[in-house]
Amino acid sequence: MSTILIVDDDPQLRQSFEKLLAAEGYTVQTVSTGEAGLAAVRENVPDLVVMDMRLPGMSGLEAFGVIHNIEPKLPVIIMTAFGTTDTAIEATKVGAFDYVLKPFEVPDMLVLIEQALEAGRFMRSRVEMAAGPKEISADAIIGQSNPMQEMYKAIGRVAPTDATVLIRGESGTGKELVARAIYQHSLRADRAFVVINCVAIPDTLLESELFGYEKGAFTGAVSSRIGKIQQATRGSVFLDEIGDMPLGIQAKILRLLQEKSIERLGGSKPIPVDVRIIAATNRNLETALTEGRFREDLYYRLKVVTISLPPLRARLDDIPLLAEYFLSRLTREMRVDNPGMTEEAKDVLNEHDWPGNVRELANTIQKALIFSRGGPIRKKDISQAIRDERPTLAADKVTLDETVRQWVQQSLSSGTGANLFTSLTDRFAKILISEALNLTGGNRTRTAKLLGVSRPTLLSKIAKYHLRTETSVKNDDS
Repeated sequence: MSTILIVDDDPQLRQSFEKLLAAEGYTVQTVSTGEAGLAAVRENVPDLVVMDMRLPGMSGLEAFGVIHNIEPKLPVIIMTAFGTTDTAIEATKVGAFDYVLKPFEVPDMLVLIEQALEAGRFMRSRVEMAAGPKEISADAIIGQSNPMQEMYKAIGRVAPTDATVLIRGESGTGKELVARAIYQHSLRADRAFVVINCVAIPDTLLESELFGYEKGAFTGAVSSRIGKIQQATRGSVFLDEIGDMPLGIQAKILRLLQEKSIERLGGSKPIPVDVRIIAATNRNLETALTEGRFREDLYYRLKVVTISLPPLRARLDDIPLLAEYFLSRLTREMRVDNPGMTEEAKDVLNEHDWPGNVRELANTIQKALIFSRGGPIRKKDISQAIRDERPTLAADKVTLDETVRQWVQQSLSSGTGANLFTSLTDRFAKILISEALNLTGGNRTRTAKLLGVSRPTLLSKIAKYHLRTETSVKNDDS
């Protein structure tokens, strides 16, 4: 359970925050002054600080500076009114996670809070390498096969340098864990580590997210905002799925690598930045080059050092270790006894080719654990989870496809709106999320893992589809 410290002199706002965040399953501490906030951090470092800029006595900016010195990796969200945005921007430049303008929308604030907590976990949670199956750490790179040993050597060689790194591997091989391991063993480990998924952010927003924007750059830009790259000054930036980055933004990343500077959207002055770039992709960049979807100059700038992650099918010897690790971790997170796994179930794992790699294996173990209902995980639990040995699978697929097809045809025949596509996909997503919540007993963390989405994404969808009133959603630790 994450602990959040609220620093604000408005008693009504503190009370509202305490009630709201407690309902979300967080432990909340509130104080009214910057001095009290510092005392709270020194006594017991929270997972996140949400702090107003205008405080009696010590200002929010002064308090943030001291907090940042005490614990540089502690995420801090600044709250500000329109009149103090310049100060908030300055705080963000020197390490604040983000700032919000008062008044703010509650769903947006909840998403930002979860993003900040996740960023804090990324920076402070150690990634263990070559860990055993009973490893206590929640994040570990598991594997003792020869391909994995070579990868560990590569991480050890490149981490203490400032070289740009390109991590290549199929989806689900653990590229983000490798990036975090490089960061944690680097010379910049005491600075920020900013993760940017180039696919998750719409193309229209990616440029402003990366580089920031000036006031008036577009409709709604009521104040200037610095981008994630500038926030990571003297730290590291992880550009995930860079192979899907639009060509226009690729040019700006090239400039960053060549000139160590960026330019905000709507700005005209270069801004010097000092960051290390770690990039990852599951795309064939060579094919993208020939097809004109990726810049050749950026390609050669990125691949100063390349680390290639082996697919799971190339290291089958690691499957038993991985299965034990995920089972141990999941039962610990769910606070249930480890039921173990039958030998027949292990045989099914070894026979599968794992096109989704380590991520698919983790999801399979999680689903099998749910199917087992507290007993040892059996062959049929694994088979059901991976949809491999069900004799009726083909027939079920035909029936399901036909049912969905009929539903779509009916909707298309009666549909007249311009937003029909959005309407249909939202209806399907609402049902999917609702059923996943029911299956996990309303546990949002487990639901996000089951669906393969981030918790902030799940929270935003729950709010969008008003599922909080339609589904019995319990706290994550219930």
